[in-house]
Amino acid sequence: MTDEPRRRQPDPIPVTLLTGFLGAGKTTLLNRLLSDPGLADTAVLINEFGEIGLDHLLVQHFDDATVLLASGCLCCTVRGDLVEGLEHLLRRMDNGVIPPFHRVMIETTGLADPAPILHVLMMHPYLVMRFRLDGVVTVVDAVNGTATLDAHPEAVRQAAIADRIVLTKTDLLDTEERRAGFDALLARLGTLAPGARRLDAAKGEATPDALLNAGLFDPSTKIPDVARWLSAEAVDAAEAAARGHSHEANRHDDRIRAFTVATEAPVSAAAIDMFLELVRGTHGPKLLRLKGIVKLAEDPEHPLVLHGVQHVLHPPSQLPAWPDDDRRTRLVMIVRDVEPAVIRRLFDAFMGLPALDQPDGKALTDNPLAPATLRR
Repeated sequence: MTDEPRRRQPDPIPVTLLTGFLGAGKTTLLNRLLSDPGLADTAVLINEFGEIGLDHLLVQHFDDATVLLASGCLCCTVRGDLVEGLEHLLRRMDNGVIPPFHRVMIETTGLADPAPILHVLMMHPYLVMRFRLDGVVTVVDAVNGTATLDAHPEAVRQAAIADRIVLTKTDLLDTEERRAGFDALLARLGTLAPGARRLDAAKGEATPDALLNAGLFDPSTKIPDVARWLSAEAVDAAEAAARGHSHEANRHDDRIRAFTVATEAPVSAAAIDMFLELVRGTHGPKLLRLKGIVKLAEDPEHPLVLHGVQHVLHPPSQLPAWPDDDRRTRLVMIVRDVEPAVIRRLFDAFMGLPALDQPDGKALTDNPLAPATLRR
């Protein structure tokens, strides 16, 4: 008797996180997206803040594949509800109660810090096998966006970690003052989130094709598109433009920096592991987001892909081959209250590049005062 063939693990379902500050227009955008026939097989989870949920009444695509999370804010107490909601959807689909869905959209409350939500998607032992983060879409009010960034650090974090930024209410820019304010807002977003593609909702640019499939793999070819995913060139250009700019300590977005760390030389697995461990251990809450591709010294033909949020690193994966001719190690980081030079000096130390009055990698790992996880 032959063994029955093993049941193939289904491909992870892409998850899009839709965020943005109060009143920016998230629900309006969600309604518009869900009216597209191409998203008919999308499951929706909506987070509410307060005892009575209202936004779910405004979502036209409200059916058995829509779950209302009404017990609190996703970024704090409701993370258990998020896990329960996603598992509930999977059980109903796997048991044939609802039709199969091929995408999930999570709309957060406007007060949410997106990072803890991403932690769940990256680290839950079961959900990480069934779901994958596709991207973060942040909605920004073109009229009130500048004032919101000035007043609310949550709005700054929402924009800083975005893969796509949707600008709403641009049709209300009807005075010279408002148009000038919008130009200033675009400049701030260009520095705050240089790697995020910006789309104008009023011009019809915020389509499913433009907003979704923001992950590593090109949806049409299924081949990794590292350059698009990292957006390292845009980050480098923004960093170069920001040089010489005097930062205002009291402005929230001036405390956030996006930059890249790159090297042509292969990196040992131990060195990159210890470097990331030290960065996460020392600057974890300040490391808003990390994307990277690494040329491993032990296996240079199969690059390692990294993706992290704060102190949480998604389980690394290796690509079958380099997707293009650029075979450098590139790490794109978005940090708060950390100077890029600090991270770069640390990376150089683990790469064995000498610097005056700075420890090298051996000094860091052999030091008895170093964190236990770094000692050899």
